Amino acid sequence: MNSEERADVVIVGGAIIGSAVATFLADRPDFDGRIVVVERDPTFRTSSTTLSAASIRLQFSTPLNIEISRFGVEVIKHLERFLAVDGSVPDVDFVENGYLFLATDAGRTTLERNHALQRGLDVEVALLDRAELRARFPWLHTDDLAGGSLGLADEGWFDAYALLQGFRRRARSLGVEERIGEVVGLDRDGDRLVGVRLADGGVIGVEWVVNAAGPRAAEVAAMAGVELPVRPRKRHVYHVEAPVSLGAAPLTIDPTGVYLRPEGAAYIAGFSPRDGDPDPDTLDLDTDRAAFESIVWPALAHRVPAFDHLRLLDTWAGHYEVNTLDANAIIGPHPVIGNLLFANGFSGHGLQQAPAVGRGLAEWIATGRYETIDLRPLGFDRIARGKLIRELNVV
Repeated sequence: MNSEERADVVIVGGAIIGSAVATFLADRPDFDGRIVVVERDPTFRTSSTTLSAASIRLQFSTPLNIEISRFGVEVIKHLERFLAVDGSVPDVDFVENGYLFLATDAGRTTLERNHALQRGLDVEVALLDRAELRARFPWLHTDDLAGGSLGLADEGWFDAYALLQGFRRRARSLGVEERIGEVVGLDRDGDRLVGVRLADGGVIGVEWVVNAAGPRAAEVAAMAGVELPVRPRKRHVYHVEAPVSLGAAPLTIDPTGVYLRPEGAAYIAGFSPRDGDPDPDTLDLDTDRAAFESIVWPALAHRVPAFDHLRLLDTWAGHYEVNTLDANAIIGPHPVIGNLLFANGFSGHGLQQAPAVGRGLAEWIATGRYETIDLRPLGFDRIARGKLIRELNVV
């Protein structure tokens, strides 16, 4: 293919995943190629990154996800080591209040099994019985609970937009180029991609393509003739005001799947559909308060009786890019098209997993292997081999 413009790496999608890949790759002394990040919405107003609940945790059910998020915590706590530009670092306002997973008798075994796994990996987490929950969180209704798992360190929430801008600023300082545009085609020659086609008619010749397209990941994969089991699913966030303060409350996940956490003097809440509930594919961000009335508010009022008198202030929606097979990310090269790299299907965990995934794909591009965390178990080929890795703690 003839093309006047060439790049060593084109990253499709400039939100937190794409920007993390660009930053870690450009920061490597053994890589001096041209990196172009193509982003369709430079305002990021509809980005999954900026519309998320912006949280991070180590309480996962798989060791690899714990390791991945642990590096995310390291980055957030030591931004001066990773994102400094001319001595300035982003202020992401990390609120380290922890996560609290609650369980009834039906979920006790899973809670205990996850706790044993997490403690074996030195995650600072406490397994609390009903009496301990009541003593520690007097605002909780505990009569129907069997226990809870509380993160004691390295868990909380932060300013997602500030972190995104920190990655972008660092990437630009290292020579990464940002292109406003939309990818509409990928040119393939046998087992390699050779060009990225843009809506404005431009074509960029490539050595590597990184699919970091968030909820549009399957569309981008299809341009290369690849079927990707990642679907855009809408998640609502409800901003509520309550008549009482819960103090420094953790992000609390009810057995119903409804979650709650402080947001300044108010709170935000939401939920993920349970198995069997409707969860259609959609790219729209239209809001719907009906689920708040029928699902979220009743669950909140039951678990926190004072919230029976809360007031809904606002509602917004964002996207999860859901891997419909095992709710885990698909990371790394396609088994046939070796220069097509995936960073997709995070199922709500993309923001916290972006640093480790960005570093890992940078390692792969520069050296052909993972040097720090071995991300191969999350590779695309696990789909064909049926080696799924199911994550049980999806919020």
